[in-house]
Amino acid sequence: MEFEDKCVLVTGSSRGIGRATAAAFLQRGARVAINGRTGESVAAAIARLGASDQVTPAPGDVSTRAGCEAIVNAAIAGLGGIDILVNGAGVAYHASIEDSDEALWDRTVDINLKGTFFCSRAALPVLRGRRGNIVNLASDAGLIGERGLSVYCASKGGVVNLTRAMALDLAPQVRVNCVCPGYVDTDMVRRDHIERSDDPDSAEREVNESAPMKRMARPEEIATAILYLASSDAG
Repeated sequence: MEFEDKCVLVTGSSRGIGRATAAAFLQRGARVAINGRTGESVAAAIARLGASDQVTPAPGDVSTRAGCEAIVNAAIAGLGGIDILVNGAGVAYHASIEDSDEALWDRTVDINLKGTFFCSRAALPVLRGRRGNIVNLASDAGLIGERGLSVYCASKGGVVNLTRAMALDLAPQVRVNCVCPGYVDTDMVRRDHIERSDDPDSAEREVNESAPMKRMARPEEIATAILYLASSDAG
């Protein structure tokens, strides 16, 4: 899986799985546009990645169509094009149905599902011209139900089926795939799930026990799967 001279936009690459994915692309010779909601978060990620000659900043909010278009345009301007789009930006909020208000619904669906669609839509002309590909980051919650995550499950289920439909609509010029991880050891999982629980140690044990391998995945493991799907090996 070599990506010399490939131009890659990874949304949500200021942290977590997205940052690990950006790092993996950089290690394999790609040039990468780094995205986070703010210029500060993007600058911090670029500094941490330590590959300033191979990266370009593309800050912006994926929850609006205008934000998605601005991110894609910044990536194209900085990289000279896009060969691979990884839709990695996402949020998850643990809440009962009764506690899931309209604001939580809108924020979750706008970032996870709307952002995936409109970033892909904005990148389509250049992806078609370069016969590029898209990898969406979904979740096992898009395939099965999970307690306390009804809105997140709905958004990621949308990403899974959106991927299926886009793959048909865009073939053969553009390939579209998605990855559906379980729990991954990221700051989002620790901050928004484990550390918010009444008993963080018990919550972490429960997360680990829920996995057949009895541990959370590492971000780098998910990045490897994403890179495979983005590579010519998965053609």
